[in-house]
Amino acid sequence: QVQLVESGGGLVQPGGSLRLSCAVSGIIFGSYAMRWYRQAPGKQRELVAGIFVDGSTNYADSVKGRFTISRDNAKNTVYLEMNSLKPEDTAVYYCNVQIIFKDYWGQGTQVTVSS
Repeated sequence: QVQLVESGGGLVQPGGSLRLSCAVSGIIFGSYAMRWYRQAPGKQRELVAGIFVDGSTNYADSVKGRFTISRDNAKNTVYLEMNSLKPEDTAVYYCNVQIIFKDYWGQGTQVTVSS
């Protein structure tokens, strides 16, 4: 079955950095686009970044220039490098893959940006 396992979240001060990882199993990883979403308390889940099979990427306006999504097809892993973190980046971050219009999610990893 499809499994996504996120890691790398934590507490960081404003201006700091974190690197999230998402290990994926149960699919031919290199054949699918991968996405990172986040959900802050009391808010809807929102798309943060996506990376496609050809390596092209897209980002939410709120994270452009600060976050970088990447993938390692040999390790079946997608990453989210987050720099210049702001308190408004505080959320649970989820890894996502869509297969034939069905969404698969990891359990999420908490990112808290606070002094």
